[in-house]
Amino acid sequence: MRVTTALASVVASGTAGIAYASLYERNRWTLRRFDVPVLAPGSAPLRILHLSDLHMTAAQRSKQEWVAGLAALQPDLVVDTGDNLAGHDAVPGTLRALEPLLDLPGAFVLASNDYYAPRPKNPLKYFKRDHKRVHGDPLPWRDLRAGLTGRGWLDLTNRSGELVVRGQRISFAGVDDSHLRRDRYDLVAGRADAGADLRIGLAHSPEPRVLDRFAEDGYDLLLCGHTHGGQLRVPFYGALVTNCGIDRDRVRWLHRWAEPAPHRPAGTWLHISAGLGTSPYAPARFACPPEATLLTLTGRAPAPPTAGEPGADPAEGRLETGS
Repeated sequence: MRVTTALASVVASGTAGIAYASLYERNRWTLRRFDVPVLAPGSAPLRILHLSDLHMTAAQRSKQEWVAGLAALQPDLVVDTGDNLAGHDAVPGTLRALEPLLDLPGAFVLASNDYYAPRPKNPLKYFKRDHKRVHGDPLPWRDLRAGLTGRGWLDLTNRSGELVVRGQRISFAGVDDSHLRRDRYDLVAGRADAGADLRIGLAHSPEPRVLDRFAEDGYDLLLCGHTHGGQLRVPFYGALVTNCGIDRDRVRWLHRWAEPAPHRPAGTWLHISAGLGTSPYAPARFACPPEATLLTLTGRAPAPPTAGEPGADPAEGRLETGS
């Protein structure tokens, strides 16, 4: 009798957990905020809205409306680090969600779920570092790219570029998806523009070999996605997997990647977005709500900061939750 009762309790708890993760948390749209001291001392703040991993489907009107509503934050710059699509009919809904943001300065890189549709996968494969990648059918990524570049956003997929935002000159470089081994850093390699007010590097997947090259070239801030923050996190343990080469301690949020040096006086900061979506074949999140991030860039201290050593656990940032 006790065994039966215990088994029933386990089954009930498991069912409740699955229901919470798949029906509630994966739709708990959340805005997180961080301050990043990367600008020259005394500079006026600059606000960047970082979006990633929308994995949009045509029917996700709640997500589309929430993303569109982020325009009310009045960011100075919008950065999208890829994996926008989750279906062949998702481009119109994705552009509809981004429409109020497209009049703002913006930059993006593409990623695997812009190029290829998701497919069912054995979840145990994520525990294998070099599991074979099987692609779905091609997606209309060119339509997505045209919709973004047609409104003036920079395509930084294995490209570099520049924007002037609120009087500050920002130098960018970006790479294609390292998860697909499409990154070609050599196309953007070289010392970042020392005359720019800010140097930003974009990559969908935060692979250390790519992040190190950005840091060596003097980039101040690196923006990535891909990890979904772990997507399913265990309390007091964290992410079970990262699905890339980044360590579990830095699978999401803001971290110092490289210390200050003469060619990078602020050091190199890394922000990994926990993302706003999931694969349609794994529609659950636990202890890791879908997020967009508002990064407020501030002037750095005159002396090099010492806090935030690589691998340190960051502050969680200020949190707002939408529905």
